[in-house]
Amino acid sequence: MAWERLKSLFRRRAHRIKDPIEHVVVLMFENHSFDQMLGCFQDVYPSLAGVDPARPRSNRDSNGREYRQRHSDEPIVDPDPRHELENILNHLRGDNQGFVSEYEREYPETSPDQRQKVMDYFGMGDLPALHALASEFTICDHWYSSVPGPTWTNRFFVHSGTSKGRVHMPSGIASHPGLYLGYDQDTIYDRLSERGKSWRVYYGDVPQSLVLSHQRRPRNAWRYYRFERFAEDAAGPTEDFPNFVFIEPRYFHIPFGQPQNDDHPPHSTIPAQQLLATVYNSLRRNAELWRSTLLVVLYDEHGGFYDHVSPPTAVPPDAFREEWTFDRLGVRVPAILASPWVDQRVESTHFDHTSVLKYLIEKWDLAPLTARVAGANSIGAAIRRSEAPRLDALPAAPIPDVEKRALAAAPTDEALPLNEHQQALLEFTQLLQEQAAAESDRPMLMRASAPGNEVEAACYNVEWYLEVKRLQAIDIAEDEDGVDRR
Repeated sequence: MAWERLKSLFRRRAHRIKDPIEHVVVLMFENHSFDQMLGCFQDVYPSLAGVDPARPRSNRDSNGREYRQRHSDEPIVDPDPRHELENILNHLRGDNQGFVSEYEREYPETSPDQRQKVMDYFGMGDLPALHALASEFTICDHWYSSVPGPTWTNRFFVHSGTSKGRVHMPSGIASHPGLYLGYDQDTIYDRLSERGKSWRVYYGDVPQSLVLSHQRRPRNAWRYYRFERFAEDAAGPTEDFPNFVFIEPRYFHIPFGQPQNDDHPPHSTIPAQQLLATVYNSLRRNAELWRSTLLVVLYDEHGGFYDHVSPPTAVPPDAFREEWTFDRLGVRVPAILASPWVDQRVESTHFDHTSVLKYLIEKWDLAPLTARVAGANSIGAAIRRSEAPRLDALPAAPIPDVEKRALAAAPTDEALPLNEHQQALLEFTQLLQEQAAAESDRPMLMRASAPGNEVEAACYNVEWYLEVKRLQAIDIAEDEDGVDRR
C-alpha cells in the first residue's frame, strides 16, 4: 500500500513537468459505454476492467428473464436507450442491475432480442478505427462521464467544468429559454485565449458548443471552422496548427450528403469509425505535427448501454445545483489517448471529461475554472516525458466502407425520428438566425435555392451566424489597429 501511494505521488509530480505535447486534439462522440465498445480488450490486458466472456455479467427484465453480456457486431440499436438523469439513476440501481429493466420500462413493447442489445458488446476488430487505436496506444479504463446525465450537460463539462446546475435536455425554447441561453460560464477557450494559446473548433453541421454564450463572442465565433478544413490545416506548417482543437461530428444526416457520424443510436457506428480514421490519419501523415500531438478520443456519455463499474463520487463544480447535486460521476465511457508520447497499455487512473481541462490548465499555467476541474486527475499522468517517441506506432488507421457496412443495413437516416439532442440543436439555430438578423447591418445572404428542409435550414443558419460574427471580429480588429482586413 505504501508503494502504491508512493507511485501515485510520483505520477502527480511527474505530470507537472513539461511534456513534449504542443497540440491537443479532442474528438468527442456520442452515447456508448466502455464495456460495450472497449470491454473486449480484457482479452489483451487481463488487468483491464472489461468483459470476461467466460463469466459474463447480466441484468434481468421485469419477468425475471436474464440477459447476459454477449458479443455482437450489430452496428445499429433501435430504439435508442433513454439516458436522462432519472434513467441513469435507475441503470445504477443494485450495483448496475437496472439497464435492461429501464429499457423495458421506457419501451414496454420491445422484444427480448431488442433488450439483449443493451447488454451486448463489440468484439475485437468490430470497430476498425477505434480498436486499431486501442491496440497501439493507451486505453483509459476508468474514464467516466462527468454527470449521470445526457449529452448537453456532459459536453458543457468538457468545455467548462460545469453545466451551471442543469442536467436535463431542453424540450422547447418557449418553456425553457434558460436551457438554451443561460450558459454564460467561463470556458477553457477563454483561458487559452488569455494565455495566448491558439484554438479552433471544427464542426460537422451544428456545433453544440455555440450554446455557451462566450463562444458566441465575435473573436471566439471566428475560430469555428467546417470539418472539411481540418485535413488541410493538419497538412500545413506545424507552427500554424492550433494548440487546442475540439472536433464536433455531424449530428444530422444531410439529405443527399453524408450520414451523421456522431455515433448516436439508432444510427450505425460505422460512419463514426470513418470520422475517427480520418482525424487520426490527417494528424499522422504530418510527421512533424504528429511528433508533438496528443489525440484524445472520447464519448460524452454511455447512452443507456450496460457497463459493470459503478461510478464514484465527485466534487461538485460550483454552487449551482438546481437539477442535480453533481456529487457523483456518470457511467464509464470509451476513452483512448493516442500520441507518440503514450505507451501501448492501460491507464486506470480515474478520469472524467474535466481531466482534459486539468491537463491543459497545468500544462500551460492557465487560470482555474471550477472546483470539479481543480479536483480532477490530469491525463498528464499517462504521457511519457523521457525516452524516444513511439514514431512507428500505427502508421494509418483503417477506414471502413460506410456504404457496405452502415447504409446497406440501416434505415435511411431521414426516416428516423429526431432525437432530443437534434431537436434541441434545431431550435437553437433558430435563435442564431434571430441574433444574426438583429446584429447584422447587412441583408441575409440568400442561396440560389432555399433550404429544402429543417436540417439544411439549420446548417445555413449556423453559417450565416458565423459569417456575421466573423465580420464583427474584423471590425473590432480594424478599430484597434487601423488595418483593413477585408
